[in-house]
Amino acid sequence: MKKVLLLVATIATLGFVSCNNAQVNAEKARQDSLAEVAKLDSIAKAQADSIQIAIEAAEAAAAAVDTLGQAVEETAALTNQ
Repeated sequence: MKKVLLLVATIATLGFVSCNNAQVNAEKARQDSLAEVAKLDSIAKAQADSIQIAIEAAEAAAAAVDTLGQAVEETAALTNQ
């Protein structure tokens, strides 16, 4: 009878330890996932910022081209007078 009780206690202890390890592993996996999401979010924000800077630079370049084009037209008009 003692052997049976000892066997049941051992199995219960191993089951408890196994469940506890699964909980710890699940929590670690959740934390790792959250860290990965935060990392990817940071990368996406940096890329969005870079794209916004590129858009603003392109708009500034287009404005400069327009200004240069107007200056060329004005110079050509003055030259043709």
